[in-house]
Amino acid sequence: MSQEFKANIRKFESRDKDAVRQIAYATAFMGEPAAVFFDGADIVSAALTAYFTDYEPQSCFVAEVDAQVVGFLSGARNKVELERVSNNKIFLDLFWRALKSGILLRSKNINFIWRCLWDMLKGRLVAPDFSQEYPAILHINIRKEFRGSNIGSGLISSYLSYLKDEGVKGVHLATMSDKAANFFSRQGFKLLYTSRRSYFRHILHRDVPLYIYGMKLAG
Repeated sequence: MSQEFKANIRKFESRDKDAVRQIAYATAFMGEPAAVFFDGADIVSAALTAYFTDYEPQSCFVAEVDAQVVGFLSGARNKVELERVSNNKIFLDLFWRALKSGILLRSKNINFIWRCLWDMLKGRLVAPDFSQEYPAILHINIRKEFRGSNIGSGLISSYLSYLKDEGVKGVHLATMSDKAANFFSRQGFKLLYTSRRSYFRHILHRDVPLYIYGMKLAG
């Protein structure tokens, strides 16, 4: 039986930024640290969180236990705007930073980048665009020792209430974890699309599933 924690769910504040970045990096590989597939903590954590903490912090929530941030939900009301800012500002800056630092030349990183490019060339990274019916998105990251204790449910509940107040008509998300997929299904999300990805095959020796879930909120 999972241990229950009394968590305080609240809106993200600027003082939470470092904790959010650390948790994002520590859980990026299907709940495990990103170091499994990529060297460069600053680059990875910034790529995962910069838009949410710097451009749309009002759509993010954190979970505290004993005044310590143990998990967060990063959200965006409009995926199209997120991608515009990320592609034109955030990722370009991070690419040059990574290039100047030399981390892109590390063997682990070259291997991962090559496998992502190969998947892209093969058309395996293509997925349907659900942003018309489900414009908002979300990501949840929770420290391992605090999972299974209703913290994720609390974060989702707060975010969905926020989206409804903002008049957002739908939200969607993607996950590569079977456990996470089951969790989102229990939260009332509908499976919209599934496929497989191969860029972690050199680590897991298998392809991983991709699940996209959505929920309509209004309209």
